[in-house]
Amino acid sequence: MFALNDLVVYPAQGVGIIERIDRQKIDGGTCPFYVVRIRSNNVILMVPVNNADKVGLRPLVSHTEAERILQSLRNDTGRTICTGQNWNRRFREYSERLKSHSLHVVIEVLRELLLIGKNKELSFGERRLQELSMNLVAGELAEVLEVSKDALREELFDIYTQCCRQKISSLPEQLAPTEAVG
Repeated sequence: MFALNDLVVYPAQGVGIIERIDRQKIDGGTCPFYVVRIRSNNVILMVPVNNADKVGLRPLVSHTEAERILQSLRNDTGRTICTGQNWNRRFREYSERLKSHSLHVVIEVLRELLLIGKNKELSFGERRLQELSMNLVAGELAEVLEVSKDALREELFDIYTQCCRQKISSLPEQLAPTEAVG
């Protein structure tokens, strides 16, 4: 059970704060609700206390877990991803996975999109999902690690972009992309 002013995570919305615990009359009885304000967009959600687990309301990851996750993202840029399915199917699959209660599932979506984006241009929908997954991951990790969300986002984009540049520069000269001289 959560208390007033606890930081929580709501799936596909991100980090929020429990502003109140209200009681509402429903079907002749009263039911307690968490009133959660999502920090990134000020949306207010009312979550029945009895259904909080079912809808995926959870505490933030621990500091140790956040450090481990960030280190994993920093160290896993060399992996390749097979994109055998078309972008439309990936979009639907990733959209569903972003609703997960687990931060690890959201991180996998982010990692896959960053890795795919190293090798080809993402579709508009994939870019939106990358932005959403980045906001969800960076928002929670920044809160736990007490760092700037923007700085964390920038670091992750730089790591994956830099990795891509290093791979291209290490290609044999005849295979490396050439720059137009004008």
